[in-house]
Parts: sequence; C-alpha cells; structure tokens
Amino acid sequence: MARQARVKSKSGIYHIILRGINRQTIFEEDEDKFKFLECLRYYRDICDYAVCGYCLMDNHVHLLIKEKEEQIATIMKKIGVRYVSWYNRKYDRCGHLFQDRFKSEVIEDDAYLLVVLRYLHRNPLKAGLVQSLSEFHFSSYCEYVNIARIIDSSFILEMFSTNSELARKSFVRFMNESSENDDCLEYQEQVTKKDEEVRVIIQKCANVGIPQELQAMKKPERDAILREIKKVQGITTRQLARLTGISQSVIARA
Repeated sequence: MARQARVKSKSGIYHIILRGINRQTIFEEDEDKFKFLECLRYYRDICDYAVCGYCLMDNHVHLLIKEKEEQIATIMKKIGVRYVSWYNRKYDRCGHLFQDRFKSEVIEDDAYLLVVLRYLHRNPLKAGLVQSLSEFHFSSYCEYVNIARIIDSSFILEMFSTNSELARKSFVRFMNESSENDDCLEYQEQVTKKDEEVRVIIQKCANVGIPQELQAMKKPERDAILREIKKVQGITTRQLARLTGISQSVIARA
C-alpha cells in the first residue's frame, strides 16, 4: 500500500514526533540530548527554519518547526542523519535509530499553536519525571522564560503581549494551566516492564538460572537470544544491559 502524502501546512508550522525504531531509547544520557539540540541549532542556521518549541523524552522527540524555503521532510532527514551518525559512532552500533517516517500535524492558527506548545512542555510533568515545568532541562519552556538559544521566542511571546515582562508572565500562566483536554497529535508511550518481569523473561528465553549467565554463552547463541528478548514490548536496551552485565553496544548490535 502506498504511503499517504504528508499534509502541507499553509502556515509552514508543523508539530512533529520523531521516535526510536521499535520504540527504542534514542537518548541514553544527557550528552545525547545536548547533541540532538546541537543538530537542531546547526541546521536551523543552514536551512533557515524557526524552532517554536521542543521537548526531548528518552525515546521520542516533540518539535514545533516553521519551515521556510527548505521543506520539513528535508529538514528532518538532515537532523536525523547528523544525530544518528554521531550516536552510532558513540555507541559502536550501525543501522537505523529513528522510525523511518516521522509523525506530523499541521498548525494553521495561533490558538492551536499555543495548545500544542503547552502539550509539549507538560509532557515531562505528565510522565512524572518532574514536579514543575522549570525542572525539566530538555524542553523549550526554560528558553521562553529565560534566554532563547534555539527557539524563536518573540514569535510566541508577542501573542501574549508586546510588553516582554507581561508576555512572559502570561506565557508561564498559560503553560501551567491543565492540558488534560488538549487534543493534539500524541506519542503512544510504551509501558516499560519492571526489572523482575524482564529477569523472568530472560531466564525463560535463555533457559538460565540468572540473566548474567548470558555472558558465558557463545556469541551466535547469545545474540539470537538477545534478539528474541528485544522483540518483547517494554524492554529497553539499558535495562537488558543492567540485568545481564552485557554492554549496551553489544546488545544493540545483536
């Protein structure tokens, strides 16, 4: 079946969700998130797009981008290739990291743009990662409140007021309002299994007493077992590495 053509935004603004292939983790540590933001900033200057918002979770990314001359598909391909090349070198892996086709929705009016931006910023709060929006360091919320380094903050803040101080106060108030009824393009988060559940799965798949016994197996047998385990939804590479003692790069290559 042919892919459906991506809807073209008249305003040039898109809400984008970029996710790991098979829902895998795409940011193992903070350095990885800093690198992705560097890629976002690097191509912003080359491709001349505006970043209205972002939120980096462990296994997916939310972006609000306003395209200009360069089309959004080209922009996302460049960002993805640059980041994945760096990530694969760092973790000694090869192959795809992101799901081939990113999800997107068009943003055609200011009211919905603000709703989507609020949804992005409240993602970490909803996931229970932080207690307040200002605690999360990998979303554009702090750039709007403090110093903008990647985003075009004036575009959004001027919707609240031409007075910069009043605009920020109104922005903060709006972002902290409940977003339970906001109807946006969503990422269906994978439920991560508990370590005890994963430990039982490893024992059954490998027919071992403890997960660490995988280390002593011959490579073909070990890799075949790892591939089977990785097919189970809700198991992360980091989790497997922690329980088996096998490095994440070895597990990723299996």
